[in-house]
Amino acid sequence: MFTVSLCMIVRNEEQTLGRCLSTVRDLVDEIIIVDTGSEDQTREIARSFGARLFEFAWIDDFAAARNFAFSQASKDYIFWLDADDVLEEADRERFLALRKMEPFEYDSVSMPYHLAFDDRGQPVKFLRRNRLVKRQRQFVWHGAVHEYLEVGGEIYHSDIAVTHRKEKAYTDRNLQIYLRRQERNESFSPRDQYYFANELYDHGRYQEAAEQYQAFLDGGQGWIEDQIMACYKQAECYANLQQPEKQIQSLVRTLAFDAPRAEFCCKVGAYFLEKKDIHKAIYWFRQATLLERPPNMMGMTDEPAWSWLPHLQLCYCYDQIGEYGRAKIHHEMSKLHHPTHPSVLHNERYFASREEAQPSV
Repeated sequence: MFTVSLCMIVRNEEQTLGRCLSTVRDLVDEIIIVDTGSEDQTREIARSFGARLFEFAWIDDFAAARNFAFSQASKDYIFWLDADDVLEEADRERFLALRKMEPFEYDSVSMPYHLAFDDRGQPVKFLRRNRLVKRQRQFVWHGAVHEYLEVGGEIYHSDIAVTHRKEKAYTDRNLQIYLRRQERNESFSPRDQYYFANELYDHGRYQEAAEQYQAFLDGGQGWIEDQIMACYKQAECYANLQQPEKQIQSLVRTLAFDAPRAEFCCKVGAYFLEKKDIHKAIYWFRQATLLERPPNMMGMTDEPAWSWLPHLQLCYCYDQIGEYGRAKIHHEMSKLHHPTHPSVLHNERYFASREEAQPSV
């Protein structure tokens, strides 16, 4: 089997680091932990797992810290995680199976990153990231904030999922880094523009965020998946700012980058539903049910949009115009995908009560 170095950067991660390492310690050949200034028991926890521990003075640059961690690796491949990530048991088994593959001549292995979950524990938001890379290729991280690993060559798209189990509350740390860079009049790459806009959006600064998304989109230099997401996020900014014309314009702009996706159709359907234009809402929700999901998408996937959500909305829409038969069909479809969703359970009771109220023949 090829050998693996696990490389991580951490700071004050005593709540999650042990949990993370316990799921991967037997899958890798060395653990490299780069600490950027912990004031808790993080270092002691890292040592208890036999990690090689290094110090790195924090300079508001995540890529610099990750590149330093990668530089300490000595094995064939480098695997990277954050302290609040884990590998579930099924994914641990898949990781072991990957290591036994022969021949293994890939430069990088992408893995789904599960970010949010429904009440059943099923992932509803996820994307792909290049997680395991050949050390000899010397791939480099870029970006002070929301850094990315630039890879090339032969890439294997695996089904090994990394699961994000965040415990810490979100802070304005990243936003402050961007604001300090802005105060210093530093130039922002297209990726910086996009993630700066995301930070502004996450902190409710919708007008500033919309303007920043516009600057990013007008530059025309970003990754296509970021451009599509920028349109979605900008539309949400305008929805919060109660500017519906700009909202729909932002949504439609995604069509300049790719064919309609289920996420797009559901968002446009919801726009018309908000306007109580039921027939137009039905058209767009129906389109979402007809689309074929692209394989191995690297960008963010909103799982409900590709499964139960459009059927749930169609159930409501058809009920509103008195087409109860069609409403019931789409209720059954949504129940097939997500039988325990509160809205599905509500609809189940609604249709049951309607049937009980029907006069017997």
